[in-house]
Amino acid sequence: MALLHKRLVVGGLTGLIGVAGGYYIQDKFHFQAYAKEKTKEKACKKNDASCVKEIEEAYKTLQDPKCNSLLKKHLTQSVVDQLKNKKTKLGATLMDVIRSGVHNLDAGVGVYAPDSESYKVFAALFDPIIQEYHGFGPNDKQPDVDLGEGRTKELTPLDPEGKYIVSTRIRCGRSLNGFPFNPLLTNENYVAMQEKVKNVLAQVKDAVLAQVKDADLKGTYYPLQGMVKEVQNKLIADHFLFKEGDRHLQHANACRFWPVGRGIFHNNDKTFLIWVNEEDHLRLISMEQGSDVGKCLDRLIRGVKNIEKNVPFARDPHLGYLTFCPTNLGSTVRASVHIKLPKVSARKDFKEITDKLKLQVRGIHGEHSDSEGGVMDISNKQRLGLSEYQAVRQMYDGIKELIKMEKESK
Repeated sequence: MALLHKRLVVGGLTGLIGVAGGYYIQDKFHFQAYAKEKTKEKACKKNDASCVKEIEEAYKTLQDPKCNSLLKKHLTQSVVDQLKNKKTKLGATLMDVIRSGVHNLDAGVGVYAPDSESYKVFAALFDPIIQEYHGFGPNDKQPDVDLGEGRTKELTPLDPEGKYIVSTRIRCGRSLNGFPFNPLLTNENYVAMQEKVKNVLAQVKDAVLAQVKDADLKGTYYPLQGMVKEVQNKLIADHFLFKEGDRHLQHANACRFWPVGRGIFHNNDKTFLIWVNEEDHLRLISMEQGSDVGKCLDRLIRGVKNIEKNVPFARDPHLGYLTFCPTNLGSTVRASVHIKLPKVSARKDFKEITDKLKLQVRGIHGEHSDSEGGVMDISNKQRLGLSEYQAVRQMYDGIKELIKMEKESK
């Protein structure tokens, strides 16, 4: 599928921004391929036999030796037979779950949940993937919410001299109660959700004005639909926007009706942001130049608490906060730094080291990107089975150890 998008990146964090008139097709070949794919999707929705056939064809596609995803590993013929005729109440099928991984054989995971019920209906596939990725079993329970209030000062700057860490950011995802995830949202859903969030942000703004301690959260919401060129150019000039695409989300049907109902909020200091209807319903992000993790977390905590006073979020006793991608379940917290570690990162066992520390290494432009100028994005790998504060602490302790190793390297 060759839908073209512009990629929104905020201080190295990625999101999507649509082409002014919505999607467009690159050329005749891609238009035909896209049309064929959409026809198959519609047939799958209307005809159970067509859907089962598409799932069986997808299973064969995954047997490609170049594919090493968790989807391929855990979608056995037995699991296909068990799930191929199942649907959620909103009509999500197994094909909706696996579509992205089938079209992107190089994916590491390869599955998305079209709605919250999918985690139960398709548990025979999701449970072993979640178990392997998070080390979290079907009988485990996500710990109670613990954002780390009152303990942020324990997280002193990791690199006070600024030799290694360029920036720090912590984000979490939230889903609004009563709405499915991207593949099943309608145009009207997107409009309604955006209005709901805009109203909440207006209430937050009023509350912030009354509280000096939260004054740094005051900001502006920018809907992507109808964004004027002057605003776009200003965001680009402020290094908030540049182009990139994400085929994984496209094939997961996360980009339907783009840019309807999507937008970005940022505070006046551009250190607290909220993405609306990008991959998840909400992504709340706190960012900071340098290595002050405690300050970054404190801002996120205050932002989250101000938002959740006014809007209910979807949370499950077993899986915690529910998200579109199973890698983000639970605490949903991803705490990361942009960091240079030239000596340690050159070691042949660098991946083994980061795996042992439960850290994930990415390029600085987000998932599926490469390192740039020797700067890597390193975060906690685990989100599920530990609290929000523990997730931040996992990154903090791991990065502290890596910096120690870098200093001791010859």
